[in-house]
Amino acid sequence: MQTLLRRLAALGIALAALFTLFPCQTHAVSTSASSAILMDVDSGRVLYEQNADAKMLIASTTKILTALVAIREGDLNDVVTVSREAAYTEGSSMYLKVGEKLTLETLLYGLLLCSGNDAAVAIAEHISGSQEDFAKLMNATAREIGMEHSSFANPNGLDHEDHYSTARDMARLACAAVENETLVRMASTRSVTIGGRTMTNHNKLLNQIEGCIGLKTGYTMAAGRTLVSCVERNGQRLVAVTLQDGNDWADHAALYDYGFSTYPAKLGASLGQTIQRVQVENGMSATVPLVAADSFAWPLAEGESLEQDVELAGSLRAPIRAGRRAGEAVFSVNGKEVGRVALLYGADVAPRMESALSILKQGLPG
Repeated sequence: MQTLLRRLAALGIALAALFTLFPCQTHAVSTSASSAILMDVDSGRVLYEQNADAKMLIASTTKILTALVAIREGDLNDVVTVSREAAYTEGSSMYLKVGEKLTLETLLYGLLLCSGNDAAVAIAEHISGSQEDFAKLMNATAREIGMEHSSFANPNGLDHEDHYSTARDMARLACAAVENETLVRMASTRSVTIGGRTMTNHNKLLNQIEGCIGLKTGYTMAAGRTLVSCVERNGQRLVAVTLQDGNDWADHAALYDYGFSTYPAKLGASLGQTIQRVQVENGMSATVPLVAADSFAWPLAEGESLEQDVELAGSLRAPIRAGRRAGEAVFSVNGKEVGRVALLYGADVAPRMESALSILKQGLPG
């Protein structure tokens, strides 16, 4: 989890520059939201934005972060005893009773499917002892993810002057959340029955949009309707965020139709793919393959193209050992760098016999 958060934080810094290099085509689609954004998960590229940096109330979409922190800090098999404060929490509920004992996993389902404010408090108290201390964990995690303009005061999203975020920050949170298999499994569940309690997901997009994998709905009188969702098609994942949007179901559908049709992902490299063969000096083989250590894809608009260049780390002289770092593949769009992938040697290359004998002779006494 720490590795993921560090990667996302670094990505957030890099993307700040990329947003200005690749402006999204905001005229091609519109929403009823006060604030909205559509983001490609793997690249972080913003495909649409509307007032995306306005600080807004976010209601129960807060619970995405609550779940992420709980999964990171707790154990799904932990047994949690429900306090009076948790059981009597106002708003949406999974109807917990004082003294009831449930696993953390059950509470997380109640949090994400039923939007239980009571579950949020029970989780916070179990992980940190109090809602206030849990909020500190939430804020620390938010900073690690790169949520630069957000503040969290409670685990459930009830209105508070120090509890707010932006559409851009919530998209960054969603990108982190969909990398967590446990959270995705729960958020994409339509209905589950545990211990006689049936919990049904409030997220209608699971049934309305092809490839939807959840995340979270929200509503308070002050915040209005808030929605954070993710859809995957043909290996490409997009996240959409709308804040204060009375037409959110339809707006998310329109955003995804726009995003997938206008910005299809172009695969630049896949893990283990041979990117290039290069000449080797004094080798038993004349060339050695350079293979990608990771995958890379970038969403391209019409008129854009993904170019690739190779930067080598040093001279290519035998002996060469497979798996060692050889350099990087550098990807750019219309002359602007958008990403890099490490390249590894794909095979051993022994030195030619005469070279090996020469090396051996140099080591012998005269």
